[in-house]
Amino acid sequence: MINTNPSKAMRFRTKFVMTAAFSTLFAAVVGNFFRISVLENKEYQTMANNQHFGSISISAHRGSIYDANGYAFAKSATVYKIFVDPQMFREDMKTLQKRIDKRNTDKANGTYTPVYDEDGKEMNVLPASAEEFKEQAANFIANRLNITSESIKKAIDEDSRYHEFNRQIEKAAADEIAAYFDEMGFVSVGCKEDTKRYYPQNELAAQVVGFTYGGGAYGVEASYNKYLSGTDGRTVSAVDSHGKELPYRYSKTFEPKDGSDVYLTIDREIQYILEKNLETMSKDSGVKNRSCAILMNPQTGAVYGMATYPSFNLNEPFELSSDMLLNRVFVENKIDNPTEKDIEQYTPEARERQWRNKCVSERYEPGSVFKVITAASALEEKAIDIDKFSYCCNGFELLPDGEREKRINCHKTDGHGVETFQKALTDSCNPSFMAIGKALGKEKFHEYFESFGFLEKTGIDLYAEAKGDIPPLESTPESKAMTHIDLAYSSFGQCETVTPIELITACSAVVNGGYLLQPYVVDKVVDTDGNIVLKNERKVRRQVISEDTSEKMRNAMEKVVIDNLSGNVNIKGYAIGGKSGTSQRLSEYANIMTDNDEENERIQEYGASYMCFTPAGHPDLILLVLADMPYNYDGLYYGSKVAVPCAGNIMEEVLDYLDKSPEYSELELQNLDIAVPMLKGLSIDEAEKTLDGMGVKHEKFGSGIEVVEQSPQTGKYIAKDGCVYLYTEKGNTNDLVMVPDLSYCTPALANETLATYGLNFVAKNIAGSDESAVVESQSIEPGKMVQRGTTVEVKFKVQQFDD
Repeated sequence: MINTNPSKAMRFRTKFVMTAAFSTLFAAVVGNFFRISVLENKEYQTMANNQHFGSISISAHRGSIYDANGYAFAKSATVYKIFVDPQMFREDMKTLQKRIDKRNTDKANGTYTPVYDEDGKEMNVLPASAEEFKEQAANFIANRLNITSESIKKAIDEDSRYHEFNRQIEKAAADEIAAYFDEMGFVSVGCKEDTKRYYPQNELAAQVVGFTYGGGAYGVEASYNKYLSGTDGRTVSAVDSHGKELPYRYSKTFEPKDGSDVYLTIDREIQYILEKNLETMSKDSGVKNRSCAILMNPQTGAVYGMATYPSFNLNEPFELSSDMLLNRVFVENKIDNPTEKDIEQYTPEARERQWRNKCVSERYEPGSVFKVITAASALEEKAIDIDKFSYCCNGFELLPDGEREKRINCHKTDGHGVETFQKALTDSCNPSFMAIGKALGKEKFHEYFESFGFLEKTGIDLYAEAKGDIPPLESTPESKAMTHIDLAYSSFGQCETVTPIELITACSAVVNGGYLLQPYVVDKVVDTDGNIVLKNERKVRRQVISEDTSEKMRNAMEKVVIDNLSGNVNIKGYAIGGKSGTSQRLSEYANIMTDNDEENERIQEYGASYMCFTPAGHPDLILLVLADMPYNYDGLYYGSKVAVPCAGNIMEEVLDYLDKSPEYSELELQNLDIAVPMLKGLSIDEAEKTLDGMGVKHEKFGSGIEVVEQSPQTGKYIAKDGCVYLYTEKGNTNDLVMVPDLSYCTPALANETLATYGLNFVAKNIAGSDESAVVESQSIEPGKMVQRGTTVEVKFKVQQFDD
């Protein structure tokens, strides 16, 4: 008989295998337990908590943005969001239905006793059924939240303990919803506090302030987001074993920490002045690619105003504010007759362009304003002698270009003749500056281009900053090396591109003693406790030129204004230095040359710009205005024609707003207007003696012995050869005359014409001393009847363009 029992060896092997298997399994279990309970304890604890607790974020109030004087540019308002506990809502519905059933039973049994208020209106009126109330409630909430009742009903029917409607409403509407459900005894519907961003100044400084939407932000809203955003709070609530949230009352709230407030260097009034005048310039000159202006302190880098036109309403940022933006996109994409489909396709691109800050994010050819940089570089390197430099301009320059010659023209095609350094800058002579650039040399020109900050970002506290460009000294895969022709064009600002913020920062270095500063638009950040957590101050990046060179350049640019009233801002009593520029926008039109290398004027576009500063001796204000692509015919595209009037109006209004006292030059003092003294109430003899002593002409009306009325009134100004009219009889003072039209009159003719009408003349700007000037505007419109002797302020312009 065969023995089927296992042998001792087999039993040993079996026990060994089983023991080893169980030991391995036990070790794995112990090891995994150790990993979970010790090594990864925190991770699994968090997972466990997540299974036991749910949380809802509570938005922190975003910090406000204020201007330099405390006016709000951006604020966060308290609003409310409505939420519902769907499961509890169904319980509330059951409770309501029981109340309705009891009411119906009481009515049937005759035991129902209604309750009335003081006005005799029945209180605690119940609907016909709970389902009817559900329908009414959905419509009520939908109406207050401006959403569909179907979405409300869908939320109510969810198998969850919490649903939040993504609509922000004001407190009045939130209280109305709460009262509506409280009346029915419902505890399943409630509201929670939230925040909403709004912009009190609407479109003012829109591209600087920026806005927030979704997860994105622009402008200061973006660059200072970490200070503005604060820390969100949370409401943590328990969940049941199935992961469903327990009723909302089983929760704990951790309050949010509000964001800090940001105070700009931007002054609201100055910003308004910039934007108002940019709009006028842009519309009058048909600007096609937006305009911009920057006003800053060249001694500190603080920006007082930074504007881009067209702006947009920060409260409605997705609405295009101007057809200019979309039209420009169509031109760039060669769409002549856009269809509805084209409009739909390209509107997002135009909208992005609308949000972009042209002052910091777009490059352009600076034109003749860049001659300031070329001149300062050459003087600093002693490449030329400011007192000995001489060049004969014949109207063009021929440069060798391979087997042929390249002709580069001056804006004055018949030439300027012999030019000194000062005259070359005043006349804005291109060939003269080509000679200055040649004397400086490619290497040094490039060195100063970089040193003045054009190959790097300025570091301004705004996102999306671009940086300038110029042909490199050595060839790269992207660009050919700078040639002598490139140097010639670059010397008068035509081969390089810069951003407006780079150019005004570099020009600030030219006039402030040579220091390249870091510009900034935020003055300080203040937390909710009033502590200053950040303060921006003057920051020197490097010294580019010496104090001596800077002084020479300030004097030279002041003389540009004094010697050439055309194309410059001139305001009585203020020493101003400046430089205008007109550039071909070659970077926008790479194919504007014909096969014969001749410019196609029909499709050429220009950039018209102007830079000025005051006071000339020690400037604390510097302004840059750019009109990108104005009308390109009949000289209307010159910087002196387009940008200078705008800059003049800005500077005049800003100086008045800042209450800057005028300081008159000798020439201005010689022709200074006279303030009319108080003469009313004096005897006619005393009045005439006073005026004779001032050297002022006068006329008497009436046979009385006392002055009962005078014109102009006390404190008004008249020219030195003006006339004061004295009235000695009360019934003979209503002496009206008509204001003539002075359009295109010279200063002498304007004065003579007004005198003929019995009116006084005052030139509003120093261009009134230039007999080639003509009237640009007058303070009282033609045809209006005014008192004899009234002063008419006249603003002049000069027709010559030197860009």
